[in-house]
Amino acid sequence: MGAVSLLLMTSLMLAGCSVLGKRTASEPPYRVLEEDGDIEVRQYGEMIVAETVIEGAYGQTGAPGFSRLAGYIFGKNRSKEKLSMTAPVLQEPVSEKISMTAPVLQEKKGSAWVMAFVMPEGSRLETLPVPLDPAVTLRSVPGKKVAVLRYSGLHSESNLRNYAEKLTVWLEKKGHRVCSQPRAASYDPPWTLPFLRRNEVHIDIE
Repeated sequence: MGAVSLLLMTSLMLAGCSVLGKRTASEPPYRVLEEDGDIEVRQYGEMIVAETVIEGAYGQTGAPGFSRLAGYIFGKNRSKEKLSMTAPVLQEPVSEKISMTAPVLQEKKGSAWVMAFVMPEGSRLETLPVPLDPAVTLRSVPGKKVAVLRYSGLHSESNLRNYAEKLTVWLEKKGHRVCSQPRAASYDPPWTLPFLRRNEVHIDIE
């Protein structure tokens, strides 16, 4: 299956029935602890993610990262098993806390981003199919408290930066202690009209 076909099919799965205005892809469960307009503090449980590291600027890493992860859920794994698509798709800068399995990625200089798909609820590392692509890895993410700012519009690096700054200011005013860098969360396929898109900035807090 070609990269273009993978992107199209995965976008359709992410959209569910959103061609008719309904978003049906499943999401990881969470509990809202605090709410203030477009900002929420959520408690997420443990989840499993499939992730990949891509060198390059934010706008240049989305398509190759999406294609790699789409390949995994569409059967590019040892069991040739197809997995359900969930939302959101997560993207964040590489930090020292994220281990990279490909030595060439560890050696490269410049910007790099991690893109992740959340695996369906109830997934376990020991039962998920093993990726055939060495650039795709599976990781367990412990339960955590996350501050979230929701916005519509373009899923761009400038929007991520601007809304992350707004969320950080709110967290400082509320006395929350930040313990991660901002990451982008997108819920809609690329053809969704910008004003109808659901985008979020996530920041982990104590």
